[in-house]
Amino acid sequence: MTSNGPADTVFREGDEVVLAEGPYQGTLGVFIRLEKDVKWADITERNGRLWSHPVAWLAHAPGAVATAVN
Repeated sequence: MTSNGPADTVFREGDEVVLAEGPYQGTLGVFIRLEKDVKWADITERNGRLWSHPVAWLAHAPGAVATAVN
């Protein structure tokens, strides 16, 4: 579980995310992991490219199904 986004948003590996801020606003992807600097996260964008973006720019994608916690 990762909690460093806006308003303590929790991201888990595999969550569908969208860039809610920044120059690539609206880009959809899948959350992979935090980097060593926990203010940055790796996501796989829909085109298959792995990119790093500030966690503060991420939000859960609209219509994404929440990951169940066991």
